[in-house]
Amino acid sequence: MNMMELDGYKAKIEYDPELDQFRGEILGLNGSADFYGKSPSSLRKEFKNSLKVFLEVCEEKGISPTKEFSGKFNLRISPRLHSEISARASAANKSINQWVSEVLKRSVND
Repeated sequence: MNMMELDGYKAKIEYDPELDQFRGEILGLNGSADFYGKSPSSLRKEFKNSLKVFLEVCEEKGISPTKEFSGKFNLRISPRLHSEISARASAANKSINQWVSEVLKRSVND
């Protein structure tokens, strides 16, 4: 996965062929912050700088730097998949929500 982490913040890393550099976008912020670098070490350095500036601006303006998440989201799936998930959750003696939450947690932790 093309992710980089610094102090609990995550950034998505992509290659920008027009600039011949890697571009990082810090995720989960109440605004946007990106950074560029030609190597992993320069990316890490620019990530740190960009995050520092973003956090300083948020502090100056008195706003929270990160988005708030409710823990709820809607998911649209096919009826067939819904049926299969329901069956597997029932077989595990769990609600669909519990079962799906555990599957997603395992997926993210892999």
